[in-house]
Amino acid sequence: MTSPYLAALNTATKYPSIPTYHALDPKNGGLLDRPTTFEGDVILTEKVDGTNGRIVLLPDGDYFIGSREELLYAKGDRIENPALSIVEALKPLADRLKPRDEHGQIVMFFLEVYGRKIGGAAKQYTGHGSLGYRLFDIACLLPDVLDWPREQISTWRDNGGQRFCTEATLQRAAEAEAIELTPRLETVPGEWLPTGIEDMAAFLAGRLPVTRVALDEGAGHQPEGIVLRTADRSVIAKARFQDYTRTLKRRANRR
Repeated sequence: MTSPYLAALNTATKYPSIPTYHALDPKNGGLLDRPTTFEGDVILTEKVDGTNGRIVLLPDGDYFIGSREELLYAKGDRIENPALSIVEALKPLADRLKPRDEHGQIVMFFLEVYGRKIGGAAKQYTGHGSLGYRLFDIACLLPDVLDWPREQISTWRDNGGQRFCTEATLQRAAEAEAIELTPRLETVPGEWLPTGIEDMAAFLAGRLPVTRVALDEGAGHQPEGIVLRTADRSVIAKARFQDYTRTLKRRANRR
């Protein structure tokens, strides 16, 4: 990617990392007894184990499709990269999306593309090579951001510069565009969330015993985990089964 504009667009529209519900130990990748603090209602959604895709919709109707790290396709075949089936999965959706922001903002649709041969968990969602996607976030930004130096853009993005939709707005947009969201499991008061690692492992198993996004009858149905978020998305965290299993096994071996 040589164009300064495309480089800035790519940097500004990447999805920021979501922290784990219990902090990760930088020494061994295990979980620490430091849970995320939530206040008020917390929305629980399934975390789908695929690859992060994005549709970047410009105010003039132009669009780009990208992976988590790079732009893969531009409207009119100006860029084309078939990596991880992301373009194949998302191009029909991108073709029918229309600019919806009256303030001239760039709108980003963030989706999990999964199934087929995407990652080691693909077989949990399909036994027949099916491919699917689910919308999990929408954010926007003003085009002026693209005039900044790339390092400044990265810092801005990683410190919450992108303006994400609230849960209510996200649901309305998904309905208006006929896009399936990642499954909404339950809404619970923040004080109900477990603080201990063992208790959180049990909480996950009780809320999501099997995936809700299987693509066909041949799927293995083992889920990846849950995303926890406030209605205004001011606090968001993820809890993955494998992190809790690994941490509890390591603790048991020490005894």
